[in-house]
Parts: sequence; structure tokens; C-alpha cells
Amino acid sequence: MSLLIFRKKKDGGVVSNTKTKYSGVYRDAKGKYFYNIFLGRDLNGKQKFKKGRRDALGHPFSSARAAHKEAERVKQLYKNIDLNDISYAKFMKDRFLPKYKGDVEESTYNTHGRMFAKAIDFLGDTNLKKITVADCERYRTWLLTDAGYSQSYASIIYTAFRQSLDYAVEISLLTNNPSLKTKSIPKGKAVEKYWTKEEFEKVINCISTNSFYENAIYITFLFFYRMGCRVSEGFALKWTDIDLENGRVRIFHNMRYRSKFDYEIKPYTKTDSGKRTLTIDDELLELLKAWKARQAENGVHEFVLSFDDCPLNKSTLSRWLERYAKIAGVPRINGRGLRHSNASYLIAELGADVLTVAHRLGHKSPMVTLKYYAHMFPDNDVTIASRMEGSMKLTPAKASKISFNGNQNISGDKIKSLPIVCQNKKKAM
Repeated sequence: MSLLIFRKKKDGGVVSNTKTKYSGVYRDAKGKYFYNIFLGRDLNGKQKFKKGRRDALGHPFSSARAAHKEAERVKQLYKNIDLNDISYAKFMKDRFLPKYKGDVEESTYNTHGRMFAKAIDFLGDTNLKKITVADCERYRTWLLTDAGYSQSYASIIYTAFRQSLDYAVEISLLTNNPSLKTKSIPKGKAVEKYWTKEEFEKVINCISTNSFYENAIYITFLFFYRMGCRVSEGFALKWTDIDLENGRVRIFHNMRYRSKFDYEIKPYTKTDSGKRTLTIDDELLELLKAWKARQAENGVHEFVLSFDDCPLNKSTLSRWLERYAKIAGVPRINGRGLRHSNASYLIAELGADVLTVAHRLGHKSPMVTLKYYAHMFPDNDVTIASRMEGSMKLTPAKASKISFNGNQNISGDKIKSLPIVCQNKKKAM
């Protein structure tokens, strides 16, 4: 029994197709035969069909059987074609980057997106499944040579590339990650610049607080150096986060900054342990009280580190740091360098223990602190050894408190006979 299949025309009319006894073969209203066969689904789950009205020689089908034979031939051809065979660039655009954007902060996506773009440019239209270990090695070599990047930056870019292929394995587009068979790129021994206490004193003493604007710079530098918060955490601070009466500051937010009037304060920090309440020293506390009063006189009421009632941004902070480093004759640092300077100040100058440093910096664990700042902690080996001397009362007993028995016959301080086991070993020798 034949089956009528209807479909709408663009003009609103209806065309009827008759299904034949052959699967996927139909006859249209004019009596012409054609096939419409299902090939599978693509990456997005969309069904893929192949439709034809002519055989391999270009002749119209004379019968349903002829259309069926051609449909079977086409099916055999497509059996050897994977619908998921796509280029690396298309995989990144359609699958990885949308997923990655949903996993991370917008600022992180914008930064790392440029790193993923390097691999897309290099591999171009290379089929994802045909990326070889040799291709990965060529990309790795290019990053370290012709690309002109530092070893540290090349390491981050190559790690991002590996991450993308890991995801291809995760969603079964690849059976293995060929980049893992190449060596990773070591980050090298990049050391973040920071100011020692003496260098910071030179800088802070170059800033006049007579003007409101320079007073803002003075407070900003001092706050970051004393509190050690991340730049985005400091920029997000409002006066409602500071208890001036009890000398406490709540660091519970960070800022996503786009422009002076386009920013977003996020109700979380980089890590869960980054949410912390810190004690403000009395000296800084008095300066903050005076600063708040001066802000009010100038129409600033919301943000702590602000001279125009808008949040600061990284480029402004960088210009300030560059300017006063040059005036003071000290090495230039960036905003992160202020945070490292605080760590140095806590450890080298104040002798803070690792738990205290981890808490004030908002690290996930003391192990993170040691990973970055172990070299700053003093080497107390000699000091500890010297303290051991004379720290215990060492007085040996005048007479033995126990009785020996077994194979040994001990008299005074001499062993009269060896244990049987030892004697047997001696005879064997």
C-alpha cells in the first residue's frame, strides 16, 4: 500500500509525494522518482539528509528500484565520511569557545580568548581529527621562536591549546590528545617585581597630600601596600565595607571594569577563601578617617579608592606607579607588584607566619602562599640549631633501670658472648 506524504509549497499550495516500498524512495506528483536518505547528525545534533533525483551518470530515475540502488550507493559513500569531521577553527568557534565563555568570568574569557586565537590562526583549516603530534610540535616550536613571545607567555598559550584538545577528547571528537605527547613549555623563573619597605618609603615620601588628587594616590598606594588585596578587590571597596570604628575591612567583592561608567561589582572574590575580614592598623585607620572626610568635601561618597566618585582602573594605577617609581628612583612595578610588596613586608619586615600571610592575602591554602613566597621566608636553620643547644636538661641515669635477658650476657659495659644468630653468621663466614 502506498503512502501519501504532503508538504507545503512556498505559495501556500500542497505537493503530495508518494512513498514507495523502498525505504527513503518517493514519487512526486509528476510521477518522478527521488530518494531522500538520512545520513546522521552533526555536532549540534541536527539531522543530515541527502536528496537526489538522478543517478551517477546524471540520468533521471526510471523506476523506484533505480532510485533505491542509487540511494544505497550514496549511503555506502557516506559510511566512510564522519559528519563530525570539522576543522580545528570550526571546532573552536562552534563548540569550545561558547563552552569556555560560560565557564569563566568575562575578563578571563577576553584575556584567554586572545591566546586561543593564536592556535586558530596557526592551524587554520586543519581537520581536527588529523592534527598530529608533529603539528603540535611545530606549533610549540613556533611559540618559542618565530612568535617572539617570552617563554612564560608561550607556556600559557600552549597550555591553553592543550586545554582545547582535552575538551575535544571529552566530547568524543578525538580519541586522544596529540599535544600531550609533546613536552610542555616551562614557565621559566619569572620573578614578579615588588618594592621593599625602604623602596616603598622612598615612593610614598615623594607624594604630596596637599592636593586632593595626590592625596588619593597616597591613600591608594598605602592601602594596597598595607592590606595586600588584589587590585580588583581594592577597586570594588566601598565605605560600607569598612568599619572605621573597630578598624576592620570586609573584602567580599571584586570588580569587572569596562569603563568609568560601565563596571560591575561581583559578590565574590577570586576564590571562596578570598572572602575575608582583615584588621586595619591604627596608623592607616586614622588616615582613612581623614580621607573619608576629605572625599566628602569634594563630593565623593561611595568608593574608598576614588577621587571622582567613580572606581579606579588598572591603567590609571599603572600610570601612577610608573610616575612615582621614576621620581623615587626605584624599579617600576604594576598593581600585582603592590600585592607582592605586601607579602614581602609581612614576611621580611614583620615576621608573619605562613598562616597569617595566607589569610591576609586570601589564598586558598598556606600551600599556595608557600608556592609563591617560600623564598621570602627567612632561612632559620642556623638559628634553630643554635637554639637547640642548652634547651634540654640532659643528665644520663647513674644506674641502669632495666634487666637484660635473652642470648646476651652483659656484665658492666662488656658483652661476654655474642647472640646465637650472630655466632652462626660468623661461622658461615
